[in-house]
Amino acid sequence: MTIKEVTTLIETWAPLPYAEDFDNVGLLVGYPDTKVAGILIAHDALENVVDEAINDNCNLIVCFHPIIFKGIKKFNGNNYVERVVIKAIKYDIAIYAIHTALDNAFEGVNAAICNALGLEKRQILIPQKNTIKKLLTYVPVSKITEVRDALFKVGAGGIGNYNECSFTVQGIGTFNGNEYSNPTKGEKGTTQYEDEIQLGITFHKHLQSVVIKTLLKVHPYEEVAYEITTLENTNQHIGMGMIGSLSNELSEKDFLTHVKKSLPTGCIRHSDLLEKPISKVAVLGGSGSFAIANAKRAGAQAFITADLKYHDFYQAENDILLVDVGHYESEQFTKTILAEHLTKKIANFAPALAEGNILISKQNTNPVKYF
Repeated sequence: MTIKEVTTLIETWAPLPYAEDFDNVGLLVGYPDTKVAGILIAHDALENVVDEAINDNCNLIVCFHPIIFKGIKKFNGNNYVERVVIKAIKYDIAIYAIHTALDNAFEGVNAAICNALGLEKRQILIPQKNTIKKLLTYVPVSKITEVRDALFKVGAGGIGNYNECSFTVQGIGTFNGNEYSNPTKGEKGTTQYEDEIQLGITFHKHLQSVVIKTLLKVHPYEEVAYEITTLENTNQHIGMGMIGSLSNELSEKDFLTHVKKSLPTGCIRHSDLLEKPISKVAVLGGSGSFAIANAKRAGAQAFITADLKYHDFYQAENDILLVDVGHYESEQFTKTILAEHLTKKIANFAPALAEGNILISKQNTNPVKYF
C-alpha cells in the first residue's frame, strides 16, 4: 500500500476537514505515493521515535500530535522539531499527524476515554457547526434514480443517525443552447421544455468534492445546474468532547478513585468536593478549559480534562467537579485506537502489511514527570 492509501483509511474515520483551524494535520513529511514498508504508531513524533522507526523498518510514523505546528524558517537542528524533521527526511521516514481530527471524531479520543470510564448514552459535548451541506440540482425524470443512487453510493444523504436522505419535486425545466452547445435533449437554438426533478440531498462537508465529481459524471446534461448550501442542523457525530452517564452513581471520592484507576495517571488535580453524587460526566481529551461552561450547561456533575490553570478551577462555582488528569494521560489511548483501526482496515487490503508491520511505539513521550 502507498502512504496515501493508508492515510485515506484513517481519514474515513477522522476526516481532516473537521480538524480545528489552528491545527496542522495530515502528511507533514514525505511523499504520498511512497510504498509503505511498516507503520509505527506514536503519540508524539520525537527523535527517539524516529530512531525506533528506523530500527523497526517502519517508513511511516502515524502520530497524534503534529511535530510541525508553527512555521519553520531554518533547518539547522537547533531544536527538537528541526532535528526530528532532518532525521526523518535523511532516513526517508514519513510523518503523518491526525490530532484534532481525531479529537472531533465520534469514535475518536473522547470515545476512548468514555470506554475506559464505562460511560453510556454518549453525546458530543460541543457539536461542530457548519458541517452538514445540501446539494440542490435538477435531473430529467428518466435519470433521477440513477443520479440519486450514485450520490448515495459515495456517501451523500447522511444527516444525524439517518442515511439516504433526499427530497424531490417535479416541474418543467427550460433551456436554449447557443451555437457552441451540444444539448443532450432537444436542439441548439431551440428552447427545450423538459420534465425534470428538483433533487435535494444532504451530505457531510468532507464529501463535497466527491459529491460534485459524482454528480457531474452521472448527470446526463452537458451543463449541470446545482447549488450547495450549509444547513443549520447540529451534527450529532462531529465535535469536541463527550458527555455520558455512569451505570451507577458514585460519591465524589469513589468517582476520583475510579478515574485514577481507569485513566492511569500520576496525579489528579480537582476543584472543591461538593458532597454530591456523580452520574453524568463530561470528558475532553487534552486542554479543555474552554469547555467548562459547556459541561455545566449540559448538566454534567463532573468534567474530566487537562491543563486547567489556577483560575480555571474557580469556574466550578460549586456547580461541577473539575478533574484534571494530565494532558498525556487524557490522550493515552490514542496509540491503541489508531493501531486497532489501521490493523483492521489494512487487513482487508494488504494482509502482509497488517501482519506484524503495524507497531505501537514503545516510547513514552510524556514530557511531564511526577515526583
